[in-house]
Amino acid sequence: MTLGKRALALIFPVVLAGYVLAASLIYYVQGSAILGLERARLWQQMGLLTALFQNEVTQNRSLIYSLVAGDTVRLFVNEPDAGYRSTALGVRLQQSITSLSDDRKKFISVAIIRPPLTVDYYYEDSADPFAEITPQQLAHARQVIASPRLSSWAYLDTAGIEPLIVHSEFIDPLTFNRPVASAKDSAILVQTAVRPNAFLEMKRTLEKEYGAAIEIGQHQFLAQGALSATATLGPSLFARLTPDAAFLESRLGTLKSLLALGAIALSLCTIGLVLLLVRRYITNPIARLDRQLTDVMTGSRSGILAMDEVGEIGRLSANVKRLHDHSMQSFDLVQNASWTDTLTGISNREYFNIRSTQLLEEAEEAGLGCTLLFIDVDNFKFVNDKHGHKIGDELLKTLADRISAIVARIVADRGLPDGLFARLSGDEFAIMLRCQPGGGTITEMANNILSLFAEGFEVLDKAYPVTASIGIAVYPEDARTLPELIANADAAMYQAKSQGKNGSARYSRSLHEKRTRQRRIEEELRVLDPDEEFHLVYMPIVDGHGRVTGCEALLRWTSPALGSVTPDEFIPIAETTGLFSKIDWWVIDRAMADHGRIRKLFGAETILCINISSAELYTKSISDHFCECADRHGVDTRLIEIELTETFAVKLGEQSRRNIEILRSRGFRISIDDFGAGYTSVQQIIEYPAETIKLDRALVESLTRSAALPTLRALVALCHAQDMSVIAEGIDTTEKMTLLAAAGCDLYQGYLISRPLTLEDLGIWAMQRLIDKAREGAQKPERRARA
Repeated sequence: MTLGKRALALIFPVVLAGYVLAASLIYYVQGSAILGLERARLWQQMGLLTALFQNEVTQNRSLIYSLVAGDTVRLFVNEPDAGYRSTALGVRLQQSITSLSDDRKKFISVAIIRPPLTVDYYYEDSADPFAEITPQQLAHARQVIASPRLSSWAYLDTAGIEPLIVHSEFIDPLTFNRPVASAKDSAILVQTAVRPNAFLEMKRTLEKEYGAAIEIGQHQFLAQGALSATATLGPSLFARLTPDAAFLESRLGTLKSLLALGAIALSLCTIGLVLLLVRRYITNPIARLDRQLTDVMTGSRSGILAMDEVGEIGRLSANVKRLHDHSMQSFDLVQNASWTDTLTGISNREYFNIRSTQLLEEAEEAGLGCTLLFIDVDNFKFVNDKHGHKIGDELLKTLADRISAIVARIVADRGLPDGLFARLSGDEFAIMLRCQPGGGTITEMANNILSLFAEGFEVLDKAYPVTASIGIAVYPEDARTLPELIANADAAMYQAKSQGKNGSARYSRSLHEKRTRQRRIEEELRVLDPDEEFHLVYMPIVDGHGRVTGCEALLRWTSPALGSVTPDEFIPIAETTGLFSKIDWWVIDRAMADHGRIRKLFGAETILCINISSAELYTKSISDHFCECADRHGVDTRLIEIELTETFAVKLGEQSRRNIEILRSRGFRISIDDFGAGYTSVQQIIEYPAETIKLDRALVESLTRSAALPTLRALVALCHAQDMSVIAEGIDTTEKMTLLAAAGCDLYQGYLISRPLTLEDLGIWAMQRLIDKAREGAQKPERRARA
């Protein structure tokens, strides 16, 4: 962070905090004022709403008194002829009602009701000529008739119906005055109703403005919160309006925004002025000194110039110049040391990455190519461990000197730019050349390097059994960036190792496709549903009499995207990417679920062999999962044999050994699988805790092809001496089985017996064996009879 930015980061928050505090105080004061104004306005609005309502009540009361005071109602009530009353007098009454209304659009209704509840007349000023009195009005009339009151009014507000102000008045039919209470039963009830349009319009306007409904009820309301107002609409009718919280926030939001913008604007102006002064007198002189130092470090400048500054900055400039002059002599030495491998004296990985990136950029600008040779010393770890680190270090130094000489000679002979040779790590080296394949340079260099190991690599007058594997990748054909080039050359180096070591290999399309497929397999493994894509097949294991004693569960994967993927492909990828648990746990659960059907086919003592990843035994949960699956599927643990690869036994750790002991204590059997495929040793057979040894098919093929019966007998006898049963894999001919039987082998497995079969096909195979055995049993008496 520059000094200017640091000053900004330190000063700006302080200035901004000051203005924000001032704006907050202003907001607090002005907010209180706005709240008071809004509260006064709200009470005023509620007062106007009350006035409108009471005006409507007064008009309604005047309407009923005007009707009663006229002759029309009197004539209507006292007319004995019902027909004349409902026609001529009814029309006359309607005209009187209409003449009393100032607003022709206003809803008015008049009803004349005789107790107990007989409607003699009803009229409403509406578009419906057949309108009838509403149930709410009748309910109000019923309440008035049932009560001791002679006059009453009410505000009827029912959901779905426009509110009405209703006034009811009892009239003596003779005097047309208010009757005495004792004559109420013979009086008539005149009821008028008006729709308070002005009141309702203002009510809707206030509700929309304040974002809250006006509460109207017959009990006294109390104001709620800082902004709330109540009103008394009538003797027993009250109203309250409590605006939504967002209303006040919106009123205060403008003030808040203006104050915030003002605080930010003033802060920016203030900090701009402060920074201008700081930059002029503090940061600019320091920045000039920093640029000089940077130019010196990058090589653009050879020295630091004196600055015409006074005070602390001037003294700082002079001191830095003296320090620079004293340190320049040692700087080059330190830089060279940081880019040199301390053991071999050649370039290290850091310098290789820096210089190789520059070489690729130069090659791209010139339209030329570069070639990378990635060299790995085979069996170096063996030499280092057996003969000591001193010999190992001497070997690496001697190798670096000889390869450096080869690179220098070939580059000079062919007139090429200087090559870059570096030690990347341990026993890995790299050569970067400004050339492309086709001219013979790369072939000559690779052959010269490999010739150093033709008869063992000689160090201090002694030859050591190391070789080299060289991977070659070309820019830009094989890669466009340095990381890609190194990765592809590394892949080609492993290809050379797989071809027999002490050889070279060029990165190819097939190698790219192989890596691409491995990547796709890894991607599919991460997202697959085991129940949808995995299935198990079973390979029978038989004894010398052909009786099936067990079955080995083998995993098969059919991917919708990749098709059929063999275990040899996806199991190593799953182990290196940490996905093996997902696979192993599914196999364990599914195989134990199938064990019951396998026992029905071959007998109650049939053993189920389950392969698990070598890395699985480093986890603590594998033993618990085996036991949980066995309990859930009702499987006898003594009938489950867990197969571990023989190479894993060599690197048996404390955690894995503890897991094996736990599994064995719970009844599970342990088997060493693929014995003879890796680092087989007699000591391993003696010390490794297992019930079964499975001879690898490659070992079986080798020993049976050479008819090495004594060797086989010795191996089987050693296993028997350790109480281990011996299973021979890869039995595909009768000759192999005969030789192994003669050696004392216990059990057999291979294509001569059966290929791996699905559970359904395994049932068919078992049935076919029974049929063949029955047919053979029937033929034996027949052959004896013929004899």
